[in-house]
Amino acid sequence: MTTVGYGDLVPNSDAAKLLACAFVFTGMALICLTLSKAADYLVDKQELLLVKALHMSQKVPSMEIVKEAETNRTRYKCILVFVFLLVLIITGTIFLAKVEKLDIVDAFYCVCSTITTLGYGDKSFSTKGGRVFAVFWILISTICLAQLFLYVAELNTENRQRALVKWVLTRQTTNLDLEAADLDDDGQVSAAEFIVFKLKEMGKITQEDVSLVMEEFEELDFDQSGTLSASDIVLAQSSR
Repeated sequence: MTTVGYGDLVPNSDAAKLLACAFVFTGMALICLTLSKAADYLVDKQELLLVKALHMSQKVPSMEIVKEAETNRTRYKCILVFVFLLVLIITGTIFLAKVEKLDIVDAFYCVCSTITTLGYGDKSFSTKGGRVFAVFWILISTICLAQLFLYVAELNTENRQRALVKWVLTRQTTNLDLEAADLDDDGQVSAAEFIVFKLKEMGKITQEDVSLVMEEFEELDFDQSGTLSASDIVLAQSSR
C-alpha cells in the first residue's frame, strides 16, 4: 500500500497476484486519504500551540496569536511535519540498529530508502518484531513525507501569491488601468470597480467570475435601477 516493495514477500499464485493488484490501488487510495486527513487534523491542533510557544515570553493578545496562526498557517504546518518526520527517521534508525542489528549507516540507509518508497530490498525489516513495527512505522512515515512535500509546494505557491499581491498594491496606477477598471464605461471608476480590478490583477478572481456575479445581480435587479433593494429581492423570488 505504501509502494515500498522490498521484494522479500511476494504473491505467487495468479489469484493472489490479481488480488494484490486490486488491493494496492484501493488500499493506497483509502490509506492515503485517511492518514492525510488525520495528519491535517493533528497538525491543525498543534499549530496554535506552536504559535503560543513561540510567543511565550511575550505578552501577545490571543486574537493576535490566532491572526498570526492564520497568516502563517502553511509555514507552521511545514515546521510541525518536518519535526515529526525527523522524529520518525530517528526512531526508525534506532529501531533498525537495536532490533534488526544493522549498523547506523545501514539503518539510516534503510530508513531513507523506505520512507521515500524506493525499497531496494537489500536492507529491510526481517524479524517478526521488526515487521510488526514496520506495519505502522512505514504507513505513518511515508504519508508524513508526502504531507511535507505537499505543504512545501503549498508554501511556495502562497509566497508567490503574496509577492504578486504586494506588486499589485505597490505599483503605480496608470490611465490604462483606469480604462480597464471602468466596467460600465462611464468614464469614472468607482470604489467597487477599482476593487474588482485589483482582485483580478491579484488572481483572486477572473473575468468569468465577475460576469457570473453580474448576471445574478441583473436577475435580482428587478426594477433595473442599478441597485438592489428588499422589494427587488421579493419581486425576483416571486417571479421564479
